[in-house]
Amino acid sequence: MSNSYSSLTLAEPLKRAVAEMGYETMTPIQAQAIPVVLSGQDVMGAAQTGTGKTAAFSLPLLQRLMQHENSSASPARHPVRALVLLPTRELADQVAQQIALYAKYTKLRSTVVFGGMDMKPQTIELKKGVEVLVATPGRLLDHIEAKNAILNQVEYVVLDEADRMLDIGFLPDLQRILSYLPKSRTTLLFSATFSPEIKRLAGSYLQNPVTIEVARPNETASTVEQRFFSAQDDDKRRAIRKVLKERAIRQAFVFVNSKLGCARLTRALERDGLRAAALHGDKSQDERLKALEAFKAGEVDLLVCTDVAARGLDIKDVPAVFNYDVPFNAEDYVHRIGRTGRAGASGLAVTLVASSDARLVAEIEKLTKKKIEVEAIELDEERPRGRFNDGHRAWRDEGREGRSREGRDEAGESPAPRRSSYRAPAVARDPFFDKPYEARPQASEPASWEVALKAGVPARGALSANIKPRRKLAALFKAPVAAEPAAQ
Repeated sequence: MSNSYSSLTLAEPLKRAVAEMGYETMTPIQAQAIPVVLSGQDVMGAAQTGTGKTAAFSLPLLQRLMQHENSSASPARHPVRALVLLPTRELADQVAQQIALYAKYTKLRSTVVFGGMDMKPQTIELKKGVEVLVATPGRLLDHIEAKNAILNQVEYVVLDEADRMLDIGFLPDLQRILSYLPKSRTTLLFSATFSPEIKRLAGSYLQNPVTIEVARPNETASTVEQRFFSAQDDDKRRAIRKVLKERAIRQAFVFVNSKLGCARLTRALERDGLRAAALHGDKSQDERLKALEAFKAGEVDLLVCTDVAARGLDIKDVPAVFNYDVPFNAEDYVHRIGRTGRAGASGLAVTLVASSDARLVAEIEKLTKKKIEVEAIELDEERPRGRFNDGHRAWRDEGREGRSREGRDEAGESPAPRRSSYRAPAVARDPFFDKPYEARPQASEPASWEVALKAGVPARGALSANIKPRRKLAALFKAPVAAEPAAQ
C-alpha cells in the first residue's frame, strides 16, 4: 500500500491544497486512519503527539462533505455537518486554521467558537451557515442555548485529545452536547494517550469502532531525548539557565503545575534577564494569543505555561521542553514533552525532580514503561545580582569589577565584600514636627462651663461653641389621654 498523498481518492480542490502545503508522504496514523474514515466507520486512534492527527481526520471528513458543497448564499444550505470538539482554546484555534487551509479551494465553510472572546462575531459567522464547526465545549453550549448553533444535521463528530475531553471536568458538558446530535453519526476519537477507563467510557459513544494504534499506547516519541535532573525548588532556575547555556538553546517551553507558580516563575526569569512570557488559564484570551504569537515570532525565548499549552499545540522547531514541576498526571508528561521533537525533528525534554517528587516520577515510569534515572546536575555558583546587556546574551556582573574570575584582586588577596552604594532617598519632613512644645495661650475670659463648675450650677443654657445643640422637632404623635372611669 502506497503512503503517498497522490494515491488517496481526494477531490481535486483538496489535492491542490495538500500539494500547496507540501504534503507528500503520509505519517503512519494518516496512512491507517484516512481510508477507515473515508469508509464511514467509527475510529479510536492513538498516536504519538506531533504525528499529524489533525490531517488524519480533517481530510477524509472534508472529502465526505464534498457531496454537500454548494455556492448558495442561504444559511439553510450550509448546516453544521461536522463537529470538532477540543479541550483548549489555543488548540481549537489551531485546528480551525488547519481545516481552513485544507478547504481553501472548496465551497465548504468552517468556523471556530471558544470562550474568552466576544460571542457577537462568532454568532454572525454561525448565522451565515457553516459545514464544519470547531469548538470548545463550554462556548458551544452557550451558542446552543442562544439558538445560534443547530446541530440536528451533524453527520460527523470528532473528539480530539479525547482523554481530556472525556475527563470528569468535561464529561457533563460533553454528554449535553451529544444529546443534541442525531443518533446515527460517525464518531472519531484521537489522542496520544488512552487509559483503560477512557476506553471503556468511549465505548458507549462509538459503534463498532476501528482501533488504530501506530505505536505502543502512551509511548513517548523516540526523537525526544529525555533527561531527569535532581534539583530543589531554589536551584531549578539555575538548572534551566545552565542547560540553556550548555546546549545553546534559543527557545523552550517551561511547564509548571499552577497558575500562580507560572506567573511568579515568569517574573523571576525576567529578572534573570531572560525574555519570558506566561500562558495560563487566568490570562485573557487576547493575552494568551499574543504570548503564543510572540513565541512563534521569536520575540520570546521561554514560554512559561501550565498544562493549558500541553495539548496539541503545534509550534515548529522548538528545541526543548523543561518540566519545572513534575506533572501531577503521568499522561500530561507525554503531552508536555510532545511539544518538542515534532514531525520527526529531534528535541530535548528536561524534568527537574525535587526530593518530594518520587511518587510522581514512579507514575511516569509505570505509564511509559521506561526506567528513569535521576541524574545530579552541577550548578554554577550563584553570582551576585547583575544585569544582561543586549537582551540576555551578554551578562554584566556589577559586583565583580576589578576582580578575576576566581574573585581575587591583582595581589591575590580576597577583597572585602563590596557594599552597595544604594541609599534610600531622604523623606521630606514638615518643620512643624521639629518645633518644641509650646503651651496654648490662656483665653482672656474663662469658658462658660468653667464658670458654672466653680459656681456649682450646671450650665444648661450656656454651651461651648464646640457643642452643637439638639434640634427641637415637632411631635408627630401625642400620648393618648387615659379615659376617666365610668360612673357607677
